[in-house]
Amino acid sequence: MEEQVEFEETKEGQEGGFVSRARLPKEGEFIGVVVRRFGGNRMEVKTTDEKVRNCRVPGRFKRNMWLKEGDFVIIMPWSDDKKGDIIYKYSSSAINFLRKKGLLGNLE
Repeated sequence: MEEQVEFEETKEGQEGGFVSRARLPKEGEFIGVVVRRFGGNRMEVKTTDEKVRNCRVPGRFKRNMWLKEGDFVIIMPWSDDKKGDIIYKYSSSAINFLRKKGLLGNLE
């Protein structure tokens, strides 16, 4: 049950020629920023749809995903739309890529 991750590639500069990749949110997912930690695996996340949700880190990601305030993440909202699961954490280079694309919206 491996999750397929979709990446977008861009090449910048002729001499440097490095490739930048960032996972983009799929349908039903939102980019968010961690506003406050409640302890354990719960935290408050402000998302690009201008809502603040109480989110958790699912057990399969706990050991691999260490989060602090100000980290950019992808969340999958629950059906009640006030809670959600954090499913991905962006690296600093991926955040720069999202800024250039204008995908962070009101989070900055």
